[in-house]
Amino acid sequence: MDDELNVTYISLNGYVEVNKYRYVYFFIMFTVYILIICSNSTIVYLIVIHRNLHEPMYIFIAALLLNSVLFSTTIYPKLLIDVLSEKQIISYSACIFQFFVFYFLASSEFYLLSAMAYDRYVSICKPLQYPTIMRKTTVSILLFLAWMLPALHISIPVIVSAESKLCNFTLNGIFCNNSVYQLQCVRSRFSTVYGVVALFDLGILPMLFIIFTYTKIFIISYRSCREVRKKAAETCLPHLMVLITFSLLSVYDISIARVEMNFPKTVSLIMTLQIVLYQPLFNPLIYGLKMREISKHIRRLLCSAKII
Repeated sequence: MDDELNVTYISLNGYVEVNKYRYVYFFIMFTVYILIICSNSTIVYLIVIHRNLHEPMYIFIAALLLNSVLFSTTIYPKLLIDVLSEKQIISYSACIFQFFVFYFLASSEFYLLSAMAYDRYVSICKPLQYPTIMRKTTVSILLFLAWMLPALHISIPVIVSAESKLCNFTLNGIFCNNSVYQLQCVRSRFSTVYGVVALFDLGILPMLFIIFTYTKIFIISYRSCREVRKKAAETCLPHLMVLITFSLLSVYDISIARVEMNFPKTVSLIMTLQIVLYQPLFNPLIYGLKMREISKHIRRLLCSAKII
């Protein structure tokens, strides 16, 4: 606690031998961050400038990748500063803000994946009604809800946490996630109950919706011609790959980071880094390689860059 400025500081105790591997950490994290920004921004740029990509499916992909850029920018710059600092600390107010943005954007990813699943469901199962259902207004509403609902949900535990009394000032992590609850003297029953409600609304409900839509898609595709099955595979498999990896990492964050367990520090660091590495780094690879129209524009961009 800094009494002069009346600012509460939290020590981040999740690094392993940071003094010894300081520059190794910095090089790896900086390289990953640059790759994330460049790869995600490139695909978003291609979707924006090419009219044939101004379809709901690609707009949702652009929103998902923009989400990854914002998500990474919330985490990586602070990590880079920390590994070069003698002390890895963060003010409690900044920690709460990082907590909010982290879970707001992570929850938005589930909603965006749900919107993409709905778009694929309408495209494959109701192709004749697709232009009528998936209008610009529908896409705008789905994007608005994908960001607004998680923001409203996460703001409540953030407000409660900001007012909570702290008895511990050492965070067992490298950024502020669910482990901030371990800093509080007493965790209120309201926070516990609300956490279960938020988990259902932000995670389980979108997951059930995605499972339902893809089940319908696979049933229709199985009964249809080869062309329909090919279209379903090309557009749905990348979404499923993203959903599975993101869900597994979310389960770790929710179940492990919130419960005090005696994991080796190195294991905890590796798992935590995977949470902020996999989705932002692999999403553009998955969509860039698996989505035919996007990969076509990427190849043209690379060819023009070689000519220049």
